[in-house]
Amino acid sequence: MALNIRSRQVDALAEKLAARKRVTKTEAVRIALENELRRSRDEVPLWERLKPLRDRVAAAQSTGLAADKAFFDELNGED
Repeated sequence: MALNIRSRQVDALAEKLAARKRVTKTEAVRIALENELRRSRDEVPLWERLKPLRDRVAAAQSTGLAADKAFFDELNGED
């Protein structure tokens, strides 16, 4: 699907970025859009972005076993 830029200002900005990056205007627009999407994603707090992972961990069944500090200390080379 084609993107038709009718704004002279937007066209000039795309041209300027393309020149700086030494790419086509299409590539410059792609770069700009990807960077903006990344910035908007990063505005979501990490805690919220990790929610699917937190939910998956919370849904895991407990083994019922207590953590064995001595075992983990031995794994880490600690006495």
